[in-house]
Amino acid sequence: MGVLIGVVVAIGSLVSGYVAMGGHLSVIWQPWEYVIICGIAIGTFIIANPMSLLKDTGRASLEAIKGKVPKRDQYLAILGLLYALLRELKNKPRNEVESHIDTPEQSEIFKAFPSVLNDRDLTLFICDYVRLIIIGNARPHEIEALMEEEIATLKRDRTKPYYSIATVAEALPALGIVAAVLGIVKALGAIDQSPAILGGLIASALVGTFAGIFISYAFLSPLANKVKATREKQTRVYVIVKQALIAYMNGALPQIAVEHGRKGISVEYRPTIDEVETATTMGSRVEDLKEAA
Repeated sequence: MGVLIGVVVAIGSLVSGYVAMGGHLSVIWQPWEYVIICGIAIGTFIIANPMSLLKDTGRASLEAIKGKVPKRDQYLAILGLLYALLRELKNKPRNEVESHIDTPEQSEIFKAFPSVLNDRDLTLFICDYVRLIIIGNARPHEIEALMEEEIATLKRDRTKPYYSIATVAEALPALGIVAAVLGIVKALGAIDQSPAILGGLIASALVGTFAGIFISYAFLSPLANKVKATREKQTRVYVIVKQALIAYMNGALPQIAVEHGRKGISVEYRPTIDEVETATTMGSRVEDLKEAA
């Protein structure tokens, strides 16, 4: 919603201000100038990036526009799942815990937190490191270093759309100049025409410069920053998992380990201790019902 409001405000301010100064909208409506600028920008974007990144950039842009970032409920689900798994690690034999991480889609613990189970990458991340804890040969600082390396790789991969959009945004003012130069060439070809016609051709040529700068700084640059912020918030959930698992490996009880994870959540979405206790109680209840069955 914020993105749409921003677009309306930007375009509305441009149009209303221009008209209020006595400008005519027909002058800045030069479709072929926009075709030249946007067409070259799209072409260079395709040349510079592999197809997988092109698709991911589209997904990242939609996620940024929709504001698809983890919210309080998502964090509560992650903390609840971690508590349930750590409780299993502490109280159950190895083979019973392995059944949860080998086939998480069939695990009653994971099924109790579908928002986590539906995130395939996050589920795989949790299962991989819980498996390493079960093996028991690796030391906490070694696992922590491995986690940090994987999280850094995830963050780097997931913020690639930011760099691809930002590169196009940086090039757009220059592409606007290209369109303007072509317009000037066209105007010079009509140098024998009346001043009124020649003036119109020069004005339409300058629209190219305006369009390149406006699209770059009013749309693509803000979108790139929004994509970066969105993807960074999405990768933050991996840090929460890391904090909790490392705390457990260092001897913390499940409830305390989960609290280590909670402290890594942004204040904007950080659940209270009482909310976390309710979520972790749900995880305990799942296990109690399983045992009763």
